Amino acid sequence: MLSPRARQAVAAALDEDLRPGPGHRRCDATSEALVDAKARAVGEIHAKGASCVVSGTTVARAVFRAVDPSVKVRILKKDGSVAKPGESILEFCGRARSILMAERTALNFMQRMCATATLAKRFVDATAKYGTLILDTRKTTPGLRVFEKYAVRCGGGSNHRLGMYDRVLVKDNHRRLWKGGDPDRLDEAVRAARRKFPKLAVEVEVESLRECASALKAKPEWIMLDNMSVSDMGKCVRMCKGVSKTEASGGITLERAREVAATGVTAISLGCLTHSAGSVDLSLEWSEAR
Repeated sequence: MLSPRARQAVAAALDEDLRPGPGHRRCDATSEALVDAKARAVGEIHAKGASCVVSGTTVARAVFRAVDPSVKVRILKKDGSVAKPGESILEFCGRARSILMAERTALNFMQRMCATATLAKRFVDATAKYGTLILDTRKTTPGLRVFEKYAVRCGGGSNHRLGMYDRVLVKDNHRRLWKGGDPDRLDEAVRAARRKFPKLAVEVEVESLRECASALKAKPEWIMLDNMSVSDMGKCVRMCKGVSKTEASGGITLERAREVAATGVTAISLGCLTHSAGSVDLSLEWSEAR
């Protein structure tokens, strides 16, 4: 969370909220108009609605410190823990103006990250009996992937590839451009990918038993079972046993996750973890102001 990419994202978020105002400096016009420059305050961020899995405390701390390094932040609930309604997650003290400048950006990060972590935990709990990995996807908010994938891990999930550079993933659109989309030549695509990138894992998306059998001949590290019936998933899992890991994908809901996991798939990948999690209800309140 303190990587250069994460710091750049924090700086960009603050920049869109605190663009230079009068005097070519960061400006919170309301606070400058109404809050004394010497005023100090103590406050906290707490869970306001339902219980949630905590994520983003270190990001919030980075936001406060980016605005004003003198603001002191204490994390009360670690990332990955559960915050009940009304529980304080972190507290801070320092210049009141600085805290107000950082407030919305810090909450925006945390509310979304906590929501992703909470949703990931629901899927993890639903499939825990089977030991199925819960994976995210690349369906992330542009510029915020590092935070959203971190939040998935806070909820007990695991990360799929971070980008297009760290795994070969042959999807349907790639297949259509490979040898005219011949479903019986997917093993050749795997071998071609290995020749080009011998150090990367290779995964192939398949939509039928026929395609699965074709890809399996080249023993890819992963085979993605996309939009398959539970029955066909089970058959593919048995075909791949001891050869390739299997990943179920394609609009899998929380209600269906358990039966999909029961097929024995290695993992279930879910775009909803990062594109549909929404936000949890968090609030910043003063406990002391002077």
